[in-house]
Order: sequence, then structure tokens, then C-alpha cells
Amino acid sequence: MTSPGARPDAERTAVTVLVVDDEEPIRSALRRFLSQEKYDVLAVGTATEALEAVRRQPVSCILLDVRLPDLNGMDLLPQLLEADPHAVVIVLSAVNDASSAKTAIQRGAFDYLVKPMDLVDLLQAVQRAVRRRDSRIESERLAEVLRHQVEARTAELHQEREVLRALSVTTLQALVNALEAKDPHLRGHSARVAELAATVAAACGLDADAVDQVRTAGHLHDIGKIGIRESILNKQGPLTDEEFGHVKAHAEIGAQILAPMTHLGPVIGFVRHHHERWDGKGYPDGLAGEGIPLGARILGAVEIFDALTTSRPYQDTMTPGQAVARMGDLVGSVLDPAVHRALAAVVASAAGEPA
Repeated sequence: MTSPGARPDAERTAVTVLVVDDEEPIRSALRRFLSQEKYDVLAVGTATEALEAVRRQPVSCILLDVRLPDLNGMDLLPQLLEADPHAVVIVLSAVNDASSAKTAIQRGAFDYLVKPMDLVDLLQAVQRAVRRRDSRIESERLAEVLRHQVEARTAELHQEREVLRALSVTTLQALVNALEAKDPHLRGHSARVAELAATVAAACGLDADAVDQVRTAGHLHDIGKIGIRESILNKQGPLTDEEFGHVKAHAEIGAQILAPMTHLGPVIGFVRHHHERWDGKGYPDGLAGEGIPLGARILGAVEIFDALTTSRPYQDTMTPGQAVARMGDLVGSVLDPAVHRALAAVVASAAGEPA
């Protein structure tokens, strides 16, 4: 006959209960009773043996007597849970005291039973303990599954974001290329700025993601010129103050065009601030020094370099070395000294010269 509260056979397999009690008759009685209920039972008489048992194999439930010859059960309790975090401990004590029960629970016990115990109550406590352990393990399993699903979805979203970024950048690059194609002196300007700026960014010690952001900003830094009148963009002579003021608006216009594309992140700020000056006399916001995003400082320097080294109707074309030397006059006013040093090192390296 099955004892009251016993579980169906299908639920009673491969569940191990560890009995820790210094009295051999009690160990034998509990082993016999729980074995009849189809539990696998381990029975030991000391704290040392109990720790060895849980380190040797996982157990579902531990029946832990408070009085042991080598260590008090209350002190053994946290050590058992450290050795097997999934084990559920039921403390057995001859002391019917609320304070002792509270101490046991505080130290991690699932239940506290007072000797002598009714076997039906004991069995029900073991069943609850096993269900608690199974529920805990299942919760952890589900949490792990959920974590993997979240990581997978995060990776998918990151990939989708990168695809969206690439598509939007490609589209905007096409617009910039179309704009530059109208002026033979500007054709390819943004592409040159993008690649050189990325190289300078790497020389400044930026990581791969930041370098890629600088490259993207280089391709798009003049996108705002779409909002500038063609008559001004194509003017061969010097600009009036009003015309120059109109041209200066391209940095802010570019940032406004890019603003809805939040996935571009820092790129938008690089575009907005690439005409700021180290001394704070640039535009559109008059930022100064390290208050200017580093990517924007790099773009500003590289754009000047490109202007000096490409054919323009209003100036002689300089060699890269001459351009870097000329730009030295702008260090500390227009240019960040560290960025200028990085640009000089890149140019020297490209020419096979010592940095």
C-alpha cells in the first residue's frame, strides 16, 4: 500500500534524498521509509560525509539534523547549499522553537520539522522540497533559453540596424556624389576625405567602430550643400559675406537631414561640427577644444588637407608634405594639435618618410 501523499510512480524516479543524522536507527528508518516511496536515499552520520556526498553527486532534497558530531547542522547548512545550490534542505530538530526555525530559514533552509516527526508530514515536506528544486531548475532553464533568445534577437536587430545604416549611407552618398559631379574640382572630395579621415582616426587610437563612424561622416559631411543655392556653389570668384553665411549653413543643414536617422549615432554630430575651430571661432555652435567631437576635429583637418592638395581655381595645388607644413600655422587656432600630429604621421608614412 502506498503511504498517504505519495506521488505516482512516473514522478518518483531518479530523485535522490540525502539523510544527515548522527543516530543510526533514525538514518535506517528514514532510508527504509523513503526507499519504499521510490526515492534514492543516501544516509550519512557526519557533516564531513554530507559535504562529500553532495560534492560527489547532485541531490534533490537534504534532511539535515541539527545535532551532528563534527559540526552543528545550522553551520553546515550554508556549506551544503554552496556545494549544491540546487539542493533543497529540510532541517530536522528536537527543538520546537520559533527562533531556531527562523535561523534555519534565514540560512537557506526550505523547511523546519520538529522531531519526532509524523511520516506523512515528512513525506509531504520532501515532496514540496523536490517540487521546489524542480521548479527552480526549470525556471533557470527557461531563463537561460530566454537569455539566448534575447541575445539572438539582439544580434538580429543589430544586423538589421547595420543593413539600414548601410542602405541609408549608400543612398546619401549617391546624393553627395551627384552634387560633387557638377564641379570637377570637388569630384571625389567626400570619398577622399572619408578614407583619409578614417586612417587618421585609427592613428589617433580610435577603435574599429569609431573609425567606421568617422569614415561614414566623411562620406556625408557635405550632404548639407544640397540646401545651398547652386549659383553660390558654382561661383568662380570670392563669395560675399552674405553668400559665405549661406554656405556656412551647410553643416547645420546636413545634421538636420541626418537627424531622423538615429541609427547613425555620433556621425550626425561629426557632420554638424566639422567646421568648428579649436579656438571656438568656428561654426555652427562655436564649440572649442575637446568640446568638439574628435571625429569632427579629424574631418575638419582632413577637409583642409584635401582642399590644399587638390586642384582648385583659386590656389596652387600643394604636395601632401607642403599641405601638412602649411597647416602647422593653424595648429592651436583652427586645428587640434593632436589631430595635426596624427595627420602628419599618416602623410609621412604614405610617403615612406619617418613620422
